[in-house]
Amino acid sequence: MDFSSLVLMEKDKETGFIKKELGSFEVSEGGLFVKKFYVLDEKVYMYFDTDKNVEEWEYSAIYDLFNTESFIENGYEIEEDLEEYNPTYIIKFKYEDDFQVMKEKVQECIHLIEEEMNNVWENIKDKKEEYIDQE
Repeated sequence: MDFSSLVLMEKDKETGFIKKELGSFEVSEGGLFVKKFYVLDEKVYMYFDTDKNVEEWEYSAIYDLFNTESFIENGYEIEEDLEEYNPTYIIKFKYEDDFQVMKEKVQECIHLIEEEMNNVWENIKDKKEEYIDQE
């Protein structure tokens, strides 16, 4: 599947309903990880997950081994969303009313997501027994 762009929507602070489109950003295949992408109260929220269902041991391993530091070092807030079935994270950053600035931030986030997801899948591939033994 060729992934092309993410559309940033603004949510109404009172109702949570979509108010308007703020921009469409061309991104790499890493955009497939993004599940929600919106602005609320001048802050961008980008939810992303594994883009596939995980086994129980993988769920724990991903949360243990996913490196959030690269996001923080690049000025983004990142937190886990433990309400979802698959490991899910939320990136937050200030909305800028400048298309070029937002484009660069969105593309950087997608790059970081793609890089860290590839790393975490590589890092957990030989850890099944270790995590099953913990259960």
